[in-house]
Amino acid sequence: MERSKLNQFIITLLSLSCIGLTIESILMGWEFWVPPLIIFGIASIWIMHITGRPSEDIREVYYFVFTMFTVLFHGVHATSLFDSVAIVALALFAFSFMDHIYMMNLFMLEYYVILIVQLFYIHRKDDLWSDRLSVSRIILHVIAVFFIYLSSVRVIQIRRDSRESEKEKDRLLEANANDVDDFLSNISHELRTPVNVVNGMSDLLIKKGQFDEAYAIKEAGVRLTGQIDDIQDYTEVKSGDVFLEEEDYTSTRVIRDVVKSFRMNHDNDELELVVDIDAAVPSVMRGDIKKIHKIFRHILSNAVKFTRHGGILLRIYTENKDYGVNLCIEVRDTGSGMSRKDIYMASHGLYQANKRRDRSSGGVGLGLSIVYGFVHSMGGFVKLESTRAEGTVVKITVPQKVVDSTPCLKLKSFCDGDILFHVRPDKYKVPKLRDFYRTMALNLAAGIRVPLYQADSIGEVKNLMEKLNVKYIFMGEEEYLDNAEFFDKISRTDVVVAVSATEGFKTGGGSKVIVMPKPLYAYPVIRVINEGREVGNLEFTEHVERPDLAGIRALVVDDEPMNLVVACGLFNDYGIVTSTAGSGKAAIEMCLKEQYDVIFMDHMMPEMDGVEAMKLLKTRGIVPEHGTVFVALTANVVSGAKEMFIREGFDGVVGKPININEVESVMTRVLPKIRMIGGDGKR
Repeated sequence: MERSKLNQFIITLLSLSCIGLTIESILMGWEFWVPPLIIFGIASIWIMHITGRPSEDIREVYYFVFTMFTVLFHGVHATSLFDSVAIVALALFAFSFMDHIYMMNLFMLEYYVILIVQLFYIHRKDDLWSDRLSVSRIILHVIAVFFIYLSSVRVIQIRRDSRESEKEKDRLLEANANDVDDFLSNISHELRTPVNVVNGMSDLLIKKGQFDEAYAIKEAGVRLTGQIDDIQDYTEVKSGDVFLEEEDYTSTRVIRDVVKSFRMNHDNDELELVVDIDAAVPSVMRGDIKKIHKIFRHILSNAVKFTRHGGILLRIYTENKDYGVNLCIEVRDTGSGMSRKDIYMASHGLYQANKRRDRSSGGVGLGLSIVYGFVHSMGGFVKLESTRAEGTVVKITVPQKVVDSTPCLKLKSFCDGDILFHVRPDKYKVPKLRDFYRTMALNLAAGIRVPLYQADSIGEVKNLMEKLNVKYIFMGEEEYLDNAEFFDKISRTDVVVAVSATEGFKTGGGSKVIVMPKPLYAYPVIRVINEGREVGNLEFTEHVERPDLAGIRALVVDDEPMNLVVACGLFNDYGIVTSTAGSGKAAIEMCLKEQYDVIFMDHMMPEMDGVEAMKLLKTRGIVPEHGTVFVALTANVVSGAKEMFIREGFDGVVGKPININEVESVMTRVLPKIRMIGGDGKR
């Protein structure tokens, strides 16, 4: 029983007993000044209990002292010889719930005092001793009180032992859980080095033209990398060690990355992703973008796992707040749904809907637990709504700071024409998917404030083109193929025609139809409206300009030889002049002979770790104080590790397995510092 409720039970018994005692005192004509004290005492007890002041320990002592006073007041009167037994027994019973043996001892001592007083009264009345029944009753009462006392003490000891046993079990469970967490964390850390080799070597094989086998190895390595990250994230969430690494990010880039990742990782042709992003979302926000990416990945992967037909609606919008905005992410699917038990499990720990060995869904079942942990660490919340066979809705809200409040989607100029969305409603086997597309189109039109018309059939398209000033027509692959000749002809006029299609789709000869890769969402639509036929490449694999790293002298320090091979292979592709060292001491010896623009330093190495080697190189003046750039190359990617390396003196951090995009990002940031290094590289 909860302590406050237990105390309420005790003082309720005490109050009822005191009311009876007050009535008896008045009827028997006992001391007139005592009943007011009893009433005052009861009132003060209830005031203390209601207000919660002073502390609970002090209040319990006050209850006990007051009870001893009332028991003594009742017991010292000559008429209370046999009644005192019941009063003391009630006190022993009630206060045994407080689990203080000293209270039982004092009540027992008080009973002996009362008994002595009563025996004194009996001694003055010789006639009572001649009554054998009364004598036997007194002896029986003494024995009864003693056994009640022993029983109360024993019950208290049993409860104490039980609590200690439970505490010990909890300590053992917590220790075991911590051991498991440490084991998982260490395993994920140790696996990063061999996975880095697998991923890196597969990249090198791909560059050499060994595509099929290398792509299979690469795919397996990337998948294993994601699962290692999940284990690391899950252990951090469980231990409460989630550390936020905030940085500025652009909204459109995040969505493009999410869509690109979805296209790469999910190839179910029967499943469509519909992305509905509010045009008013701020262009640039500040937050932990890495964790936001992972939140997107997990909730979309979870939707894909349990949705066989239909589609998924990803909706992104913001709510203005004093501190910035609430970034709202909503995912709806047409899948199998979840029961109330599943929802409870998802919000409180490990959840995977299908745990059979022959399950068709992958993963280790940590996704939703990680999402809950990350969102709560950001000060947000997750709401899960689902019904079996009707789909699931996941709503996530996380606070974000606003860097640039300009809408992320906007037209360059006023749109002087009308826009048609040509979608056949009968092509969707799942009606909800049709509703998803309709919602996306309507929200886009409202966000950019342009007239948008829906055409369900080719007849409606022709009719609207006669009545309206149609400048843009957007449609699906099926709609185009049904009337390819008609739309190819229109595309050669001043009407821009765009088709959302799967990879490998080709238009007819001489056609000027623009192909937008699925999934369709607002960003490419806005680009088509803004740029027309000059829109260029809409593929998500669009060329991104690589940083110019040619001629940079780099030293890679790692105690694992294969990591050196991988790093050299990746860096040489950028024209970086790469040297290698197998330890911190070897790196120092090489730096005494040669000057390097950048040093990639592994963290965990025998004899001398990367941090120690970096500090020695700086403090001994072996490298220029403001010249050579140090980048940590580490498998230690737990939350807060990046900040730790920066505090120690590193200029950047690249995690293992090496992600070339991360390398480019770090090198782009430190490139100005590298360009300031002078000399010909010789000591």
